Formats: sequence, C-alpha cells, structure tokens
Amino acid sequence: MNDHSNSTRAGIHGGLLARWVTHLKAGFWPARLHVDARERWRALLGSGCGILFTAALCRWWAGADLASYPWLMAPIGASAVLIFAVPASPLAQPWAVIGGTTLSALVGVLCAQAVADPVMAGAAAVALAIGLMFLLRCLHPPGGAAALLAATTGVGLHFLVFPVLANCVLLVLAGVVYNSLTGRRYPHRPVALSRDSRDSGAPPRFTAADLDAALAHYNQVLDISRDDLGELLHQAESAAYQRRFGDLKCGDIMSTEPAHVQFGTPLAEAWRLMREHAVKALPVTDRVRRIVGIVTMADFLRHSGLEVHEGIGKRLLGFLQPSGRVHSDKPEVVGQIMSREVRVVSVGRHASELIALFSEAGHHHIPVIDEERHLVGIITPTNLVRTLYRMPR
Repeated sequence: MNDHSNSTRAGIHGGLLARWVTHLKAGFWPARLHVDARERWRALLGSGCGILFTAALCRWWAGADLASYPWLMAPIGASAVLIFAVPASPLAQPWAVIGGTTLSALVGVLCAQAVADPVMAGAAAVALAIGLMFLLRCLHPPGGAAALLAATTGVGLHFLVFPVLANCVLLVLAGVVYNSLTGRRYPHRPVALSRDSRDSGAPPRFTAADLDAALAHYNQVLDISRDDLGELLHQAESAAYQRRFGDLKCGDIMSTEPAHVQFGTPLAEAWRLMREHAVKALPVTDRVRRIVGIVTMADFLRHSGLEVHEGIGKRLLGFLQPSGRVHSDKPEVVGQIMSREVRVVSVGRHASELIALFSEAGHHHIPVIDEERHLVGIITPTNLVRTLYRMPR
C-alpha cells in the first residue's frame, strides 16, 4: 500500500515537474523570428553603418577634447538595434529616439543634482524618465539607460547637447537614409490596406475603433502600431482563407458559358433569358464579349415602378413591351437600364478572395474574365457553397 502511494505521489510530482519545465521553456525560450537571412544582414549592416557614421562625426566634433570629453554614449547602441532591426516599431521612431533619450538624460541630470546618493538618484531617474516618456509619447528603452547614466556619473547639462542630442540626431539621420535605401519605411508611416483588401471592395471586418477597444482591453504596450496590427490581422485572415481553399482559382469553380446580353438586346429578350436560366443578373458585353455592364432583376423592377405595389405585374409587362416609336422616353434596350459599375474577377484569381465579396460587399453575381478581359464565366454564392461542400474536411 505504501509502495503504491509512493509511486502515485512520484507520478504526480513528475507530472507537475514536467509541466513546470514546459512552462519555463515557453516563458524563457523565445519563439523563432520570422525574418530571412537577407533581412538579418540588412539590420546588422545598417546598425554598423549607423554607429560608424554617428561615432565618426561626433569624434571629429570633440576634436582636441577627445580624451577628456564623452563623445559617444553606450545607450546609442541599443537605439541602433531598434532603428535598423525593427524600424517599424513605435519605440524606434525619430521622436521616440531623440525625445525619449534626451529628455530621459535631462531627468537623470536633475536627479543627480537633487539626490546625493547615486543609488537613489539612479532609481528615481529611471522611474521618472519612464513616466515622462509615457506622458510625451516617446517611449524608448535606451532612454532608461540614458537616465541612469546621467544620474550616476554626475554629468552637467552640457551632456544633453553633446553627446546625447548629437548622437541621437545623427543616428536617426543615418536610419532615415539607410532604411529608405533598403526598402524600409522610416519614419514608419501607417500602412494602407493590402492590394487584395482594397480590390475586394468589401468593408473591413474590423475598424480602427475595434482595434482601439481591443488594445485598451489588453492594456499593455505592444511593440507594433495599431495600423500595422490591423494589416497583420487582415493578412492572417487572408492566409486562413487561402489555407482553406488551397490553390483553388475562380476558373475552377465558375459556371462556364453564362447567359449574357449585349447593349442593344431588347428588354423582353433579356427578361426571357433571366427567366429561362433562373438567374437574377446578366452580364452585358460588347460584340467581342468584353464586359460593359450588368443588368439585374432589380434594374427591371426599379424602372417599371417598384415603389407602387399595386399592379406591378401589369406595369412590368408594359415596361417589357416595345413602344414601337422612333423616339421614346421609355427604355427599350438593356443598355438603357444596366449598371455600368460591375465587379469582375479574373479567371486566375484565388477563390478565397470571393468570400468577403459575397458575405459583406453585397455581390451575388460576379462575371469572370480572362487575360484579354473576355467574359468566360460567372460565379454566384451557389458556386462557392457547392465548392465548400465538396472539399475534403
């Protein structure tokens, strides 16, 4: 009995230990960085060039006082990591670098003058510097190092101009030039929606206010701007759709040889085609099957007086009947009632991009065109649902 109890306790303790080790590993061992070798080389070369540029000019500026006067401060190395390795970070932007570092150093100088004990002065300087950076929206981690350095070394106010301000301004200038030349926006501006998001015509699934509410609920500083976070979420959503649909293209799910009409097709003929094919919309093409518009059942009903409910059938019948006159205010052909604004997709476009169009943009019939913009098919929600049903689960 005792042996059994001991083995049970040993098993429980072993399980707890295993979970603790797993938790410890997850907490202390960082996740893999999703950047390729090119981006890593870009960051390390940029950091080296930035420090070289800053140090060379500041050493030249110090001149004869080189041995007795500080001309390069250590926290600027941490700033270089942010500017060149994570230039999109809010912590790496010019105001954060220049304002956060210089103002923090000012706090450190003042704390050193007010508090004799360097231990107390350093602690107060770092804490107050963080509070000031929060207040002025210039949170920059090396600012804490600058505050501590100034508080514990007893430097004067001249330290703020040189080397602190000079170091920061020169490093930021190097960051602007290098990042721009290597394809990184710096200063980092809010990203626009991706091309796929803009082309889809669908309203966003979440707004800036939604992101603000989520960030307020999270209540922690994130090393990413709200706009970049929104773009990442849109890209993740697009990737999820892409994973679900794989490489399925619009040409794989469309209905081929769709019923269509031309600009001059009589209204009665277009209505007959809609009834015969049980569709609610017909693409309108020119003589070589290029899309020029779309006519829907709603167009027929609107022009026949849908706002008056009594006798709608009789009015619709009269609307379809040709007037027989050379000049008439009454529409006679499809081109007079069609919508010229028509949403089309290419035959090679990923089918996953259609979900937002159907679910949120209000489209129900989307013509499919080839490379020469000729009509080759049409996609409806039925095509999409049928494809989803047939896909392996």
